[in-house]
Amino acid sequence: MTDEAGTKKSKARPSIKDVAALAGVSWRTVSNVINGHRYLRPETKAKVEDAIAELGYKPQTAARQLRTGRSNLITLAIPYIDHPYFASLAHAVVEAAKSYDYTVLIDETRGLPEKEEQVAQGYKNSHADGIIFSPLTLPVDSILAARDETPLVLLGEHTLDPRIDHVTADNVESTREATEHLISLGHRRIAFLGYLTEDTLGTGDLRLEGYRRALAAAGIDEDPDLIIGAAPQSDPTQTVSAERDYSREEGYARARQILLLRKTAPIDAVVCANDLLAIGLLRAFREASVQVPDDIAVTGWDNTPEGGFSAPRLTTIAPDMNAIARFAVEAVHQRILGSTEAPAGRVAPHRLMIRESTVGDRP
Repeated sequence: MTDEAGTKKSKARPSIKDVAALAGVSWRTVSNVINGHRYLRPETKAKVEDAIAELGYKPQTAARQLRTGRSNLITLAIPYIDHPYFASLAHAVVEAAKSYDYTVLIDETRGLPEKEEQVAQGYKNSHADGIIFSPLTLPVDSILAARDETPLVLLGEHTLDPRIDHVTADNVESTREATEHLISLGHRRIAFLGYLTEDTLGTGDLRLEGYRRALAAAGIDEDPDLIIGAAPQSDPTQTVSAERDYSREEGYARARQILLLRKTAPIDAVVCANDLLAIGLLRAFREASVQVPDDIAVTGWDNTPEGGFSAPRLTTIAPDMNAIARFAVEAVHQRILGSTEAPAGRVAPHRLMIRESTVGDRP
């Protein structure tokens, strides 16, 4: 477009009033459509959405925040971005948030208490409408003491508390099922790998409890030597890091301990607290010519893509990541809208994925 002097003029950015005029509605109706007002006639909503698409209108976030008091941003605070479980969780949350027109900001706490306290405090200067938080070290009492008015939903079974909204997978029940699967195959000398030897909010203790319940129900005596910590207590110089201790490298290193134990006491299966530990084990066992599952069976937890391509493919617990994300986003959205209902907890489903690391090449 040019003026009379031939000077090129930029095309004016469409406004909310332009959308209203094209759709034949008021600008307030357009605003209601943009902000997800639930009491709108479908035909009115469709006309406004068509006008927005035709004009290429993009709402100004700052202006919308001034009008509604909301930014349509939520923060997902997780311990480790590069951990396969949390990477999958982040993707699922981003997808679930699209249904509510939220943009997701992702923060990595690395389980540091000071970082987790910042999350609990609502980040102070953050413009996020709400927070979905997976704490690693901060207990619920500390979170409740530190939190501000920002809507907050916790992830993780260790966060179960009637005073705050939370979403979890059942770590105890799922690991009990994995252990029972091994028992049903005739295994009796079953080790557990992934017990953390320091006081953290990790899921290792919960999964260990599921393992113990399965042994007890089957009348199998628990052998303390078969509960293997990711950082062995025999080496007090080692520092514990959930990132390092639940890694492929740590699983590979702990395989040496299991192989030594097998020389004096039979071990016919290993329940691993996550897939990465199990994948490290599989590599070390292969190098030592230990056949999985003929010599020793292995299970994981997480259903990481890597486990589906390992050799042999890994039997694992698959949490419904989409359900975890959907429940969490729904919960924080309701709090953002001002819900005053009592805090609630939701447990996402899971399933046992049986693969070659426990049953071999059976059809």
